[in-house]
Amino acid sequence: MRTKLQLYFLGLILCIGIPAGAQTFPNAAPADIALFPVQNEQRNRMDLSGIWKFKLDETGVGEQEGWFNGLSDYRSIAVPGSWNDQFNDTHNYLGLAWYETETFVPAAWKEERIFIRVGSANYLAKIWINGTPLGQHEGGHIPFAFDITSLVKWDGQNRISIQIENELKPDRVPTGNVKGGPFNNFPATSYDFFPFAGLQRAVWLYTTPQTAAIQDITITTDFESTTGKVAVQVEKRGSARKGTVTISGHGVNVEQAITFTGDAATANIEIPNVELWSPENPALYEVSVKIGDRNTIDSYATQTGVRTIAVTEKAILLNGEPIYLKGFGKHEDFPIYGRGSAYPVMVKDFELMKWTGANSFRTSHYPYDEEFYKMADREGFLIIDEIPAVGLVFYDEAENVAKRKALCSQYLDELIARDKNHPSVIMWCVANEPFPENLGGGGFTGQAKETAESDVAIDFLEGLIRQAKEKDPTRLAAFVGVMGGPTAWLDLSDVILINRYFGWYTNVGNLPLGLRYFGGEMDKIHETFKKPVMVTEFGADAIAGMHATEDEIYSEEFQRKMIASYLDVADAKDYVVGMHVWNFADFRTGQALMRVGGMNLKGVFTQDRKPKLAAHLLRERWNKAKE
Repeated sequence: MRTKLQLYFLGLILCIGIPAGAQTFPNAAPADIALFPVQNEQRNRMDLSGIWKFKLDETGVGEQEGWFNGLSDYRSIAVPGSWNDQFNDTHNYLGLAWYETETFVPAAWKEERIFIRVGSANYLAKIWINGTPLGQHEGGHIPFAFDITSLVKWDGQNRISIQIENELKPDRVPTGNVKGGPFNNFPATSYDFFPFAGLQRAVWLYTTPQTAAIQDITITTDFESTTGKVAVQVEKRGSARKGTVTISGHGVNVEQAITFTGDAATANIEIPNVELWSPENPALYEVSVKIGDRNTIDSYATQTGVRTIAVTEKAILLNGEPIYLKGFGKHEDFPIYGRGSAYPVMVKDFELMKWTGANSFRTSHYPYDEEFYKMADREGFLIIDEIPAVGLVFYDEAENVAKRKALCSQYLDELIARDKNHPSVIMWCVANEPFPENLGGGGFTGQAKETAESDVAIDFLEGLIRQAKEKDPTRLAAFVGVMGGPTAWLDLSDVILINRYFGWYTNVGNLPLGLRYFGGEMDKIHETFKKPVMVTEFGADAIAGMHATEDEIYSEEFQRKMIASYLDVADAKDYVVGMHVWNFADFRTGQALMRVGGMNLKGVFTQDRKPKLAAHLLRERWNKAKE
């Protein structure tokens, strides 16, 4: 029999909406994001982008007080979009906040399985549907999905509540508030870009058939002479035992029946007179999969390009021929949108990259919105696809290192599940600039000394590269080495990727000395490892409109000269396979003495996409190389 005191507390719990038992939040599964939501005869989707309710939870009481049962005293917010630049009081806010929207679910969906898919929630998200806990996901920049079929109400609005926080912690990826880290900025990131927070990509509701559904499609391509070879592996759930795979395009329409063994089946299809995918000829074929023993139960269509990627001691080979990567490191960053999806900006960026003559970019330093990859497939751009493993260190507490390693492994599984069918993606990048405890100085002989942390770092990075190669042996895998980092780490990659700023961060303004270091170091690296070298970052800050007749740092002239000089040095090395300028456009960072106005000004375009002198240099140089 309950005492009066017990009854009082039970009543209090019911009154304020706190669940009597602890709420459980299962983690999202990477396999559930393999197929982007589509609308066809068997599947439905609904984009929930728009104006949502939003409320800060600065004291962390929202979950205890049951905010998932409906927000009060809220304000309006745009989704997708970062919360930092939509309000005057949230620019540097990274704590707890709540999003809420309501929607009817169409009655026609009653016989389907219904899912929610969140494109990106930075950094840690929990979801409730109609007040019931659904699940959680750690890590931004990548989608996650959950089945919500059993939670849907058919007689009214369905409330979707998402709690998000973006706190900077040393055991997270990317890291923050790392003791002894290389950055001294606010907010206290361990990386040089702003930690935008919130629902930054679209949120979807979508359906799959109830009885059987296509779970995943994995496409690998090869060719022999003029015949393309495409392997299509299909994974399904449910009762279907048979299906078909059809490849069409460029005058070809080839269909092959498949029979499932368990839940998997593979079609091996040959394409006569194949059109190979390349930057010069981004030829795409449609791959259509249908499953069902008599009638079609489920179908899904996607696009692929037939191409191969390989590496030699001095070259990256696309379709058996050397390819030189010209392009940029980028950021998803634009005024007011923050890191939110902004498709007109994306289209403009591709237009400007084509204007410069670029053929590639790196998704620094996180996976981009999926539309970037679809656009790259269509426009013929090559992508180095990167997980958010920036700011990694290996010299702090072992439990921090272990947590980061697990997160990086999760990110890599999610990234490959999402992006494995894009012909534009030629390389998985498992980390950017992992930092040793004692960073070295300039030149090859100024590298960091080998310490006990090197064994930890090599095990960490080698494990990720091995994971990438095991999950996808058709692409290259690498990490990007920091200037002054230990050379032994570099040998783990298929291609030596390095960021170098001689003449900027070291030998400041002294380009002749910096260039001697730069050229000499690259020679030593190639001589030591016998692998091709690519410079994935180089450049200098330039304040738009600042001009000088002398070599004066921060002027547009100095930026132009530094970029041109680095390109000249690289052109003389037959083992250099690419040069990516840092950066495509100016972008927001944390506040620091070197970051005037909280901006990194290394863009060859301004943040609003106006060209600096360096952009015109690249246009002249890279387009001339095509002639």
